[in-house]
Amino acid sequence: MERKKEVLEAAEKELPLLLDADRIHWSKEWLLLHGSDETEDLSFPPDVVVEPESTDEVSKLLAWANRHAFPVTAAGARTGLSGGALPVKGGMAMSMRRMNRIWSIDTLNHQAIVGPGVITEELSNAAEAHGLMYAVDPASRGTCTIGGNIAENSGGPRAVKYGVTKDWVLNLEVVLADGRVIETGANTLKNSTGYNLTQLMVGSEGTLGIVTKATLKLLPLPRHQALMLVPFSSAEDACAAVAAIFQSGAMPSALEFMERDAIVLAQTYAGVSEPVLSPEDAAHLIVEVDGFSAQDLMPQCERILPVLEAHRCGEVLFAESASEKEKLWFLRRRVGEAVKAESVYKEEDTVVPRGELPALLRKVKSVGVKHGFRTVCYGHAGDGNLHVNILKDDLSEEVWERMLPSAIRELFQEVVRLGGTLSGEHGIGWVQRGYMDLACSPAQLDLMRAIKAVIDPQGILNPGKVLPEREA
Repeated sequence: MERKKEVLEAAEKELPLLLDADRIHWSKEWLLLHGSDETEDLSFPPDVVVEPESTDEVSKLLAWANRHAFPVTAAGARTGLSGGALPVKGGMAMSMRRMNRIWSIDTLNHQAIVGPGVITEELSNAAEAHGLMYAVDPASRGTCTIGGNIAENSGGPRAVKYGVTKDWVLNLEVVLADGRVIETGANTLKNSTGYNLTQLMVGSEGTLGIVTKATLKLLPLPRHQALMLVPFSSAEDACAAVAAIFQSGAMPSALEFMERDAIVLAQTYAGVSEPVLSPEDAAHLIVEVDGFSAQDLMPQCERILPVLEAHRCGEVLFAESASEKEKLWFLRRRVGEAVKAESVYKEEDTVVPRGELPALLRKVKSVGVKHGFRTVCYGHAGDGNLHVNILKDDLSEEVWERMLPSAIRELFQEVVRLGGTLSGEHGIGWVQRGYMDLACSPAQLDLMRAIKAVIDPQGILNPGKVLPEREA
C-alpha cells in the first residue's frame, strides 16, 4: 500500500508533464465510468483515466507506467462482454476515444488506415461512400471501436462469409509495454517475412501491446441483399438446417439463429410487434444472401429454400424492401440488450463446428433443466457461434452463486468435447479465464505465459485477463 501511494503521488506530479491536464482524470465520476463495461454488473474503477491523442503520447505514458510497474488497461467504447476492458488491478485506464481519425481510404489498394478510437460503423460508412466494404459488424457496431474489435477479434452476422476482425487486419502500429513503437507487418496482402506479429496482437485483449493505428483490408461493396426470415417448430431442426445449407453449396452472407424467447424479449424491449409469431414457432433463422446485382440473389435463394423445406421450416418471409430488412436486423441487434433488461444474467459465447449446433443446443437445455435456470439462445449459427444467456429470474442469490460455476463448466466441457471452444468473438477477458484449462493444455498455457513475459515482463498491460492464475 505504501508503494502504491508513492506511485500515485508520482503520477499526480509527472503525468501532467506527459499529457495536457484536461486529459488526465482523477474524479470519482470518471473512475466509475471507466471501471465498467457491458459485462454484467462488474465494477473495477482505475486509479486514474488518461486520454492520449497520439502514438507519441501513448508511448510516453507506457514508458512511465513501465518504470513504475503501474497497471495499464486500454479501453475503447467499453461495449465488451467478457470484462476485457475492466481495470481489475486498478492503475491507469487509457481511453483511446480521442484517437479516432480515419487517416485514409485507399481506393487503389482497397485499404483503410484508421486510429483505434474509430467507431466501427463510421468506418463502414466511409468505405461504402467509396463503393467499398468493411464487413465486420458486431451488434454494437454503432458504438464499438476498431481498437476494441482488434483486441477481442470481434465478429458479427456477416463473419460467416467475410470473416472476423483478424481476416481484415493487414498491419498494426503497436506500442509495447516499455514504450517502444513497432509495426507488426506491412501494408500488403501477402507477407511471409518473419513471425506473424499482426495476428499475435489481434485478439490478445490489450495484454501484449496497445494498438495506435491499423491498416485494414477493404473489398468491393455488394450493394444488393435478399433477406429471409424462416420459422421452425423445432429449434433443433433450425440448427440442423444450418450445416445443410452449406452442404448444398450455398454461401449466405449472414445466417443467424434466434429461439422464440429471444425474439419475444427483443420485441418487448424495442416496442415492436413484428414479425408476428405463430404459436408453433420455436425458433427462426435469418438468412441473408448478397451480390453485385439484383439478378445474383434469386439463384442463391432457390438453392437454399429446398434445404429449409427439407428441415420442416414454416412459411418463409422475404423482406423485400430496405425498411423491412432494417427492421429485422434492428430486432436481431437488440436481443442482447433485451436479455440484459429482462433479468440478471450470464452470457456465454460458445462456438462449435456448425454441424454440432443441434447437440450443443440440447446440452444447453439439459443443463438448464438440471440446475433449474432458464436459457435464451441466439447467435451466428453459420459460424457455429451460439450465445447462451443464463437468466437468474427468481433464483435466490445463494442458489445463483453456488450453481453458476459448475453449470458453466459442465456446458464448456461439452462444447470442447464437440470440438468447439470457449469464445467465438467476445474474448476471454476477466470472466472466462477460470475455464481456460478446459480449452487449452498446460503446455499451451505455459507458452502463452512465456510470450506475455517476454513482451511485457513487468506484467503491466491489462493484468488479470485471459490467462488463469497458476495453481499454488
